[in-house]
Amino acid sequence: MRLERISVDQFKIFITYDDLYERGYSKDDLWNNLHKANQLFQDMLYEASEELKIELDGKLIVKVHMLQAQGLIIVVTQNSDIHDEEYIELKVTMDESKELIFKFEDFEDVIQVAKVLKRKHQYLNVSLYHYDQYYYMDVQDDHLTDIEREDLISILSEYSSPSTLTSVVLNEYGKLLLKHDALNLLDDYF
Repeated sequence: MRLERISVDQFKIFITYDDLYERGYSKDDLWNNLHKANQLFQDMLYEASEELKIELDGKLIVKVHMLQAQGLIIVVTQNSDIHDEEYIELKVTMDESKELIFKFEDFEDVIQVAKVLKRKHQYLNVSLYHYDQYYYMDVQDDHLTDIEREDLISILSEYSSPSTLTSVVLNEYGKLLLKHDALNLLDDYF
């Protein structure tokens, strides 16, 4: 589980599906077992408050983004207007994405991962976008086996982070830099 402070009253939790399984939860538990999902969120919020040294009370808004194979990104916002020492109220929104989209902060990382992926997955269909000062790789993985998909995610995670943006947002607001053949073009020109 990784934690990232976004602002004074907001933080992000990233937890992989492997982390979930180690804690005794499955992806289906989050959708179908309200008690187990609530227990998981309570445990993660406790860990986050300890590690980030923030006091959670009052109303919390929790947005959960379930990514296809990477895991969960959970954004927690504390409403500082309402404080009640007696309880914590959770408003949870869950969203699931079947897309593999990764966010890069630096173009050099895009080039490096393209070189690695081309050697291991040369027939991969990858598009590259630029949006809001970041680069995004949209990977079409329909033909990959589970093991190949896990390997791909592992490599991409070394250079980038999973994104909660969808291809619809990237197509609408982002700039398409390379369509479908990004790995080969990046490797050829850089």
